Formats: sequence, structure tokens, C-alpha cells
Amino acid sequence: MKRVSFDIEFIFKASPAILYQFLTTPSCLVRWFCDGVDITGDVFTFTWQGADEEAEMIDDIEEERVRFKWDESPDEEYLEFRMYKSDVTNETILEITDFCDDDEVNEQKELWSSQVKNLRIECGG
Repeated sequence: MKRVSFDIEFIFKASPAILYQFLTTPSCLVRWFCDGVDITGDVFTFTWQGADEEAEMIDDIEEERVRFKWDESPDEEYLEFRMYKSDVTNETILEITDFCDDDEVNEQKELWSSQVKNLRIECGG
């Protein structure tokens, strides 16, 4: 099965600074993304329903971009969160780049939409 990348964007009222905290700190990540997280250096161990997955933070530009590389994924794949202010509306845009099998793109976008709905509730918009 061919792996593909996809991007999905969400509009937030919350500032990039607030979003950045929700993407990088354990106490905030468990509120919307995972059941648990432990950080050792640049390695994040995320827990979902008792199963651990490790990802290395390979890029971190505060209030702008966070990129993770999952241990089990091919070298060219990553999970990236980009946040920036719209020049026109002054709203914060969160853009997510992820990878999946080409027949799972719609499912993955729905999953991210659900996760981001929780993020929006937790961070105040």
C-alpha cells in the first residue's frame, strides 16, 4: 500500500503561543491528544490505551512549528504542526501534516478533526 502525506488546516481564536503549549507540554497533550506522555530529551513517549509509541521531536520553532518523527515510520515521514496568524483575519491557523496509507486519508482527516475539536475546547477556541 502506498503511503501519502496530507495537510489539514484548522482556524483557532487561541494565539500561537497557547497552541504551542498544547503541542509540546505533557500536561496539555494529555488533555486532547493522548492518554499519557513522558519526555526524555527530544523523545516523547505517547500512550494510547496502554500502548506506547515513541517519537523524536526533530524540529521545534517556538510558536511556529513542531515536527515529530515516529520511531516505527519510514525516514521521510513525520507529523508536523504549524501555527501562524492570518494576515487578513488575524486568526491563528493550525496546519497539520501527517502520513498514512493512500486509502486511509479520509479516515485520518476525520480522526484529526475529532482530536482538534477536543484541542479547541481545551485551549479556549
